[in-house]
Order: sequence, then structure tokens, then C-alpha cells
Amino acid sequence: MSRQDRPIKSRGDRGPASPLDIAVRERDKKTLDMVAKALQYKEAMLAFQPVVLGNRPKQPAFYEGLIRVLDATGRIIPAKDFINTIENTEIGRLVDCLSLELGLRNLKIDPSLRISINMSARSIGYKKWLATLEDGLREQPEIAERLILEITESSAMLMPELVTSFMGDMQRKGICFALDDFGAGYTAFRYFRDFFFDIIKIDQQFIQGIHQDADNQVLVSALLSIGKHFDMLTVAEGIESREDALYLIDQGVDCLQGYFFGVPSVKAPWHTEKTKNLHRA
Repeated sequence: MSRQDRPIKSRGDRGPASPLDIAVRERDKKTLDMVAKALQYKEAMLAFQPVVLGNRPKQPAFYEGLIRVLDATGRIIPAKDFINTIENTEIGRLVDCLSLELGLRNLKIDPSLRISINMSARSIGYKKWLATLEDGLREQPEIAERLILEITESSAMLMPELVTSFMGDMQRKGICFALDDFGAGYTAFRYFRDFFFDIIKIDQQFIQGIHQDADNQVLVSALLSIGKHFDMLTVAEGIESREDALYLIDQGVDCLQGYFFGVPSVKAPWHTEKTKNLHRA
């Protein structure tokens, strides 16, 4: 029987794949091909979203750099549309490399800027990613103090010992680390005490509508207490309303992030803000 004639097997060889399995596999292949081509031709960029201070909501504390790629039609595709498909592949590592490269480039251009860049724990052992980081710090060591690396809970728990060791090495150079999606349910607290993250970003599932959700109010209060106990800066993610923002500010959250304060923009928002400040002066 030729390879083409053999029935497609689903995971675990449980028999012929269902039409849904085939459709998902085809969709994932198209996604991988799209991202691979974007990387090949450097058709990618960062979109920046402000993370503002809780006690001065008009003042950005830093910006999160979110990777975007262009598809064949020139549309800008956000990471949420492809990150789950590429996360466990080498393309995922290459996306991390490009994100870091673009972030370091912006930090070099503007010495007043502070940026957070997303990464997977899997990239810690990826030679090209490490080389990108080391080359950037070698060229301008002071950049380290303005770079924040964000790791999701789920990624950090894949290899906690490696993550804690890497964080220790980089923190001695001045880099800060943020635990993204905190509270989503992955962190084992026996490891959490050893991580020493500088920032925890509380998952948006607890934030949206919090001003009228008693359950989430209790949960977020507990998460804020954990951050305070471990001397970690707290960030509330996914804020979309004034009511939620005011509630969180009143609860003492250090920083806030979400569409209410600014959507991710591929145009450097700090340039616009500096222009506004000049006009006000």
C-alpha cells in the first residue's frame, strides 16, 4: 500500500483520523507555513501596549512588546492566532528570537524606554535565542536594566529548575522577569517561592468585571497579598472598563494593562506621548 493510500491515524494510533482531526491538522499546517514565511522574509513586528502606574494611570511604567506577523495578503496577524500552534515547534523558538531582537533594537534606539518581551521557557536552551540576548547585552550592557522577560505560568512549570537558574543569572545582570497569566492554575507554590519573579501579571479572567464580581474580588485580593509578601510588582491584565480600573487602583495594584489604557499599536506609542507632552509644555 502506498503512503498516500494509508489511512491517516490520529494521535496514539487510535484508528483513522476523523474529519475534524484532518481539518485541525490542515489548519495547523497552514498556520505553521504562514508564520515560517513571515519569519523568512522578516515580515514581522512588535505591537506595543502600555502598562501604566496604578497611582498615575496616565504614566506608562513600561510597554509590552507583542509579536505580529504579516500573512500573504499583508494582514497583521496577532500572536493569539498562531502561538498555540507554534509553541512546541522550532518556529516557536524562532519567533522568540525575533521578538527579542526587535525588543532589544527598540531599547537601543530610545534610552528612556522600558519593554517587556514574551518568551517560552523552551527558548532558554535554544542557542540562537541565547546568542541574541548575549549579543545585545554585550553591545550595550545598560539595556539589561530596561528589559523585562515575560514567562507564562504554564511555560515556567515545564522546567522550573532551569527557569530559576536562568532567572538568577540574568537578574544579576539587571534583567527583570514577569510571571504572566498568574493565577491561571499552573504554578505549584512549592516552586513559586524559588522563582523570585520581579513582577506578577494577574490573569485577565479574574480582572474583567471585577468591580461587581465578589468571587474574583476575593481571589485577586489573595493574589495581591502574595505579590506584596514576596515583594513583587503586581500588574492587573485585561482591563476594559473604568469601573474595573478604579476598583483595582483602590485595592492597591501597582500597575494596570488593558484596552481601557491603550490597544497594542505597531506605531511606537511613546513617540506620540512625547509629542503630546511637548505640546502641553
